[in-house]
Amino acid sequence: MSDSQVRQPDQKLSGENPGAGQRLALIRHSVSHIMAQAVTTIFSGTKVAIGPSIENGFYYDFLLPRPITAEDLPVIEEEMKRIINSRQDFARLTLTREEALARFEDEPFKRELINDLPQGEEIAIYENCDAEGKVLWADLCRGPHVQNTREINSSAFRLMSIAGAYWRGDENRQMLTRIYGTAWETPKDLKAYLAFLEEIEKRDHRRLGKELDLYSIHEEAGAGLIYWHPNGGRMRVAVEDFWRKEHYRNGYEILYTPHIGKSWLWETSGHLGFYKSNMYSPMEIDKQDYIIKPMNCPFHILIYKNKGRSYRDLPLRWAELGTVYRYERSGVLHGLLRVRGFTQDDAHIFCTPEQMEGEIREVLRFSLYIWKVFGFKDIKAYLATRPGESVGEQSRWDAALESLRKAVEAENLPYDIDEGGGAFYGPKIDLKIKDALGRDWQMTTIQFDFNEPERFDMSYVDADGRHKRPYMVHRALLGSLERFFGVLIEHFGGAFPIWIAPEQAAVIPVADSFNDYARKVAAELKSRDIRVSAELDDGRLNAKIRECQNRKIPYMLVVGQREADSGTVSVRLRDGGQLGSNDSAMKIEEFAGYVEKKIRTRDLEL
Repeated sequence: MSDSQVRQPDQKLSGENPGAGQRLALIRHSVSHIMAQAVTTIFSGTKVAIGPSIENGFYYDFLLPRPITAEDLPVIEEEMKRIINSRQDFARLTLTREEALARFEDEPFKRELINDLPQGEEIAIYENCDAEGKVLWADLCRGPHVQNTREINSSAFRLMSIAGAYWRGDENRQMLTRIYGTAWETPKDLKAYLAFLEEIEKRDHRRLGKELDLYSIHEEAGAGLIYWHPNGGRMRVAVEDFWRKEHYRNGYEILYTPHIGKSWLWETSGHLGFYKSNMYSPMEIDKQDYIIKPMNCPFHILIYKNKGRSYRDLPLRWAELGTVYRYERSGVLHGLLRVRGFTQDDAHIFCTPEQMEGEIREVLRFSLYIWKVFGFKDIKAYLATRPGESVGEQSRWDAALESLRKAVEAENLPYDIDEGGGAFYGPKIDLKIKDALGRDWQMTTIQFDFNEPERFDMSYVDADGRHKRPYMVHRALLGSLERFFGVLIEHFGGAFPIWIAPEQAAVIPVADSFNDYARKVAAELKSRDIRVSAELDDGRLNAKIRECQNRKIPYMLVVGQREADSGTVSVRLRDGGQLGSNDSAMKIEEFAGYVEKKIRTRDLEL
């Protein structure tokens, strides 16, 4: 063994008491190596790529001698348990480049990684050794790891899934097999996590979207494009009507702009220079290039420039539910959450420097109000600062960032600084909401722009008669309606508040002889704009109730002889409860008024 090849305990955590998050990352990274050791033991000839810890688990990429399936995972798990229980040490070595290349002579992926390391950078490997110091397995790795596998509970990990992954994320390179796993400190933690995943599966918007008949995607007609069904359309109308009403109340005007425009618009805005890979190819019209729009801002700027503007006109708050199209790789498309065509709830604010701080506070207040109406109260801000490559005077960046900070602090929002996370054209606030399962979603963005006012030569006449440059703020409140609905479906598990629910009530007759009365009840509720159906098909009463519960209809109105005689309905709730006492019924007028109030106040409870 050369002087460089001195085994040593992992110094990065030796003698420390790492926090829970750091400890878990340590365990998961170590289990990923154990998995790789198990895979190479079982499948002779396997070539090993990379295997980091990730949120809630780990993965490793392999070039395997044969395809594997889910049936192979329990076999790999058993070998991993054997390795853990054999109490192997993790020993760290540093090598020269030549030593490392020789050590991994038969591992092409490791050799590529070694050759790509900068000259002079330390090269470390980790060996798994038995009690006598015999090396059983080794991998190129910076670490850190646990010191011995006895620190890992052999009943607190699980291999989860198999996927394909291109080497180094390059679709022109080899396709590898990626095995995902999860690891925890205790079996109890693992059990809780698996239960959490089951709840996520129950709430998956793709499954619920199909079950509740909200939307569909037709790959044969175009990937990443959403077809809204009548139920989804009803929900969109309810949300969009609320969105428009609140925007008007908050001093916005609503715009509508084209879906295509000449390419010079995006050349001028700068998007063709840095965003071209996400834009669809130009189409030739009248021997000129037109582009389907990936964003709305150039069109709003053209409306601004349609006439001269005075300081007296500002601020201008312009909003649009504008459908845009952006190319996403097919591998990242995901239901409503990642699509190629989506409707942005977009807005642009044009103001003077003096109005800037007040406008930012107002748009942040408005954003928080909207999120709380939908039931999201756990919200955190991320204040993104100037990146290395950027445009605009430093004084403007400083003033804009200070306005963003003051707005966040005025609303008593918790926030973190996202150093260098701003766009090249201005700082921003990102809002992350926490859903019912405690997951964070990045939704609202409030973004300064020092770039487009310059590029489009925007101006207004100030009180001193001089032409000055307005400030421009981009604001996507819900983000996009598609992604918002994906989050909304999973947050509520499809059991939407009454004002959003596509079906608000169902009238269920106890027998066919009461169908006419059921029709009468439904007609009266429809006349009051309550979304209601009459369940008149053949079938047993209990089966109809179960079907309506599966459709997550908030109220089921059961009607029979008593209700027909008294002009009432017996109201069952979708969770199996009853509105009122078990033997009571409500007058149709009383129930309608009750529901109307729930809708009017956007009550989240039934």
